[in-house]
Amino acid sequence: MSKNHKDQQWVFGKDIEGEMAAPGVERRILAYCGDMMCVENQFDEGAVGAVHSHPHTQITYVASGRFRFTIGDETREVAKGDTLLKQDGVKHGCLCLEKGILVDFFTPMREDFIT
Repeated sequence: MSKNHKDQQWVFGKDIEGEMAAPGVERRILAYCGDMMCVENQFDEGAVGAVHSHPHTQITYVASGRFRFTIGDETREVAKGDTLLKQDGVKHGCLCLEKGILVDFFTPMREDFIT
């Protein structure tokens, strides 16, 4: 299955191919529609999610691993089970301290991820 599975009710992880989002970071676009999107990011230890911002509200769920996140001017360490809220326009980024998986939810969906 390609990334063009918009509006599909069932999206199976085994059918989704990943793509390199950054060195040591593999991104998989999961279920999405025009209003929201779910994305899985697998990080190798030491991989960096560069500081950036975008016009989307984002919630990140730490499925595994440990990360040092900066949101705005605050930096904290997070681990499995933690969630982070990044309002639209707020700069954020991370460093992976221990190999792990982040699951991101965006509203609205990220058009730039599927083009």
